[in-house]
Amino acid sequence: MEVIHKIGRRKTAVARVYVAPGKGDITVNKKDLASYFTTATLQYKVKQPLVLTNNDSNFDITVNVYGGGITGQAEAVRLAISRAMCEVDTENRTTLKPEGLLTRDPRMVERKKFGQKKARKKFQFSKR
Repeated sequence: MEVIHKIGRRKTAVARVYVAPGKGDITVNKKDLASYFTTATLQYKVKQPLVLTNNDSNFDITVNVYGGGITGQAEAVRLAISRAMCEVDTENRTTLKPEGLLTRDPRMVERKKFGQKKARKKFQFSKR
């Protein structure tokens, strides 16, 4: 099996994932997974597709991720890994799809409008 390359996005974060056969090492931006995503919640999000498909110790994963915040980056990585697991074995799709791991979250930041403070917040209105 050759290296599988997939892309995942969330808000403004973009993750490029390279999956190769190995012993379960995950490297994010040339750092270990635990040192890049410090909280247990974010580490769980990243490993979720691997755990659900029982592949947590079968592949070495290298990730390049940029843009957005730390949570958006973790969810972008999760989507990319989920897509890669589907390419490894098409049976994985039936496991990941009901969990919602193959759906690209379309929610983006709403743009600021002119004449307003933020996207929806207005300047204070004074009647008199």
